[in-house]
Amino acid sequence: MRSKGLRVAVGILALCVAVLMAHAQEKTKVKGLITERTGETIVLKTNDGNTVTVILDDDTKVQQPKGLIGMRKKEMSAAVLIPGLKVSVDGTSQDATHILAKSITFDKDDLQTAEMIQAGLTPTEQKVATNQQNIATNQENIKANQKDIATNQQNISANQQATAANKAAIDANAVATSKRFSELSEYDTKGTLDVHFATGSAKISAEDQAGLKKLAADAVKQTGYIIQVKGFADSSGNAAMNQKLSMERAQNVIAFLIQDCNVPVRHVVAPGAMGEAAPVATNETSAGRAENRRVEVKVLVNKGLSGS
Repeated sequence: MRSKGLRVAVGILALCVAVLMAHAQEKTKVKGLITERTGETIVLKTNDGNTVTVILDDDTKVQQPKGLIGMRKKEMSAAVLIPGLKVSVDGTSQDATHILAKSITFDKDDLQTAEMIQAGLTPTEQKVATNQQNIATNQENIKANQKDIATNQQNISANQQATAANKAAIDANAVATSKRFSELSEYDTKGTLDVHFATGSAKISAEDQAGLKKLAADAVKQTGYIIQVKGFADSSGNAAMNQKLSMERAQNVIAFLIQDCNVPVRHVVAPGAMGEAAPVATNETSAGRAENRRVEVKVLVNKGLSGS
């Protein structure tokens, strides 16, 4: 009797366990859109906005309805379960968010739509990968550029010092030149001419050559005359370049006076290179800059000799 009672108890216990397991793994059905996929699971966003993880196993059937009413099913590979595919899952609930899939069905049109989505995603992922590589390359280039920038900053600092030194020398030269010409203040001006130049040029125009010849012819009639020559530039370019250009212009005028106008060298004051200094017009307009690209030529006679 005791043995029979034990068997009854075990049977009742087994039945209870079976009922509990059946309750725990009750059949369920869910529809949604695949948002993620791994080898063993797919993640669905359900029609009511929840997220469910669907577990796949060897017994899971993947099917596509066939025929007008979809009663027949075409067996498919689980490979078609791609993100973007709308599916209907029949299975057993494991817990509130997990389902063991018995069968998964989908519509042919939905598969085509998902494939188009996937086709659009793949190039995008490739572009992202390419962009990431480009970003990495750019970061390396940036590091290299930062080193170059640091070197350039050192060079810039050195250049600034050199520029400052050049500017100081230019300013000193301008002061010395102005002082030298100011010492000629005991002279009367007997003739003047402004020779103008094209941008960046030191070539004397035919018109100005004629003017210099007339100026020289009048000068030789004066007793004890000297010819003062100052070269200028507009503000285009840098100061050092303009300093050099103003000197070239003055030297060309002097060479023309000596070689073509027969002015003795002893009657010519050493040229003054004024660079951008003492503009006679604004450098903000082309007309003003044209006025500033000049060589001032003056015929001077000592006041004592001129009887003043």
